[in-house]
Amino acid sequence: MTDKPKFEVIDRRKMKAEEEQENQQHPAAPSEAAPEPPASGGGPRLVVSEPKPAPAAAEAPAEPELPPMPTAEESREQKAAYDASAQRLEDLVRAQNPAMGAQPQISFENLVQQFYVSTMIQMGAGTQEGQRPKVDILGARTTIDLLGILAEKTKGNLTPAEDKMLQTVLFEVRMAFLELTSMISMQGMQPPQPGKK
Repeated sequence: MTDKPKFEVIDRRKMKAEEEQENQQHPAAPSEAAPEPPASGGGPRLVVSEPKPAPAAAEAPAEPELPPMPTAEESREQKAAYDASAQRLEDLVRAQNPAMGAQPQISFENLVQQFYVSTMIQMGAGTQEGQRPKVDILGARTTIDLLGILAEKTKGNLTPAEDKMLQTVLFEVRMAFLELTSMISMQGMQPPQPGKK
């Protein structure tokens, strides 16, 4: 069994175009018309679908087919709609809080800070005093690995200040991870404390 979740990406634009093209080429036969309602009145009905044939054992599993990239025009329209919606939201927030100024532009620094904060929270930072910290060590490892991928993929494309910040954050979260995993390992090796009777 694989660790990867199985999912299917459906491009509804493609499906709709195919349906329209199929309907134009082959009009629906009377037997393919909408099913008649059951004579016994309304209620749940069992829907049976035909099982898909299993792939041959010798065939390698195919990569999931991704939908086509949006066109430049679709991307421009979507970006314009997003910007207009974000501006309406900001106007509503400012109307409720007139003293609040305009929100600063989101930058690369915000992205790195978001990863940093997420990682530290996953490792138990920010726990209120007196409460037991909740640690998600596997989630922290994943977030640290994402920061590493970000550093690798942006190499040579960052300003010196952005690169310094990213490398510093990556160093800090890796060190915190090492300390935490060391503490977890030490606790796992100690014999259990005898319980009170």
